[in-house]
Amino acid sequence: MSFEAFGQPLLTFPDAEKSPLSIRAKALVFVDPRSRQLREELEQLAPRSVCVLIRGETGSGKELLARHIHRASDRGGLFVSVNCGAISPTYADAELFGYAAGSYSGAASSRAGWFGSANGGTLYLDEIGDLPLPIQIKLLSALENHEVTRVGAHQPSPVDVRLVAATSIDLAQAVAAGKFHERLYHYLSEGQLELPALRERVGDILSLAEYFLGIYSQRLDLPVPLISESAQQVLEAHSWPGNTRELENVIHFALLVSTGDEILPEHLNLPEATPSLQQIERQLKHILANGSAAERAALNQLLKNTATL
Repeated sequence: MSFEAFGQPLLTFPDAEKSPLSIRAKALVFVDPRSRQLREELEQLAPRSVCVLIRGETGSGKELLARHIHRASDRGGLFVSVNCGAISPTYADAELFGYAAGSYSGAASSRAGWFGSANGGTLYLDEIGDLPLPIQIKLLSALENHEVTRVGAHQPSPVDVRLVAATSIDLAQAVAAGKFHERLYHYLSEGQLELPALRERVGDILSLAEYFLGIYSQRLDLPVPLISESAQQVLEAHSWPGNTRELENVIHFALLVSTGDEILPEHLNLPEATPSLQQIERQLKHILANGSAAERAALNQLLKNTATL
């Protein structure tokens, strides 16, 4: 679902609770300049028929982008999501491309596989680098020829599938190491999206925190507290190695342990963070642009004193 929250575009994944892969991020906002640029690139790619490769860290929201690409396209088929790391190496061929009746013991009927299930729609392959090399070669053939041959079948079946793949690793390095098929990599690279880590789009953090606070307050039938200014500073200073999913867990925890009408730093259960140079630079620019005359004068004096050290 896509709607406006806190005056900003928001992508959500409301059916994430039904997914066995609960580690997935459930929301994205486009407040930070890098996020707004990403949204523009997303809107340009979505109507096209090219494959898309989304690169980003685990928990950053890659599947949300993939679902939005499918919704914004004109494809009427299903969005089929597959975690490549969970595919059985023994049966990867059959799982992905299907099998004919009698191909396996007890296989009384044929199955379309994930590729066939996405016919007319979008196939999302999460962590595509985990696919075995022989399957990568067959995947490339299916994409180029628009047909698949099921295990045990004698004739190929036509398919119309748009592939959106995601990776948290540098596939170019995997190609150089001989672990990923070079031609498949170049095929995927026709449409690329880079999803920055949450720590690199600081402007999104508070909007996401407020969204999760509202969601969990409603779910738990609790009043919605404010996030104190000191807690906001801690949230923006944290490095978020777990990205959006980690932020969701932190806000959920804070809501449960807070006792007043404000979320305070101690409710976040986050380590005290030393501001990075980038964060200090942002704060200085904010004071210079928006601070009072007294604040700017104090900052200038501080900089003069620092220069003499």
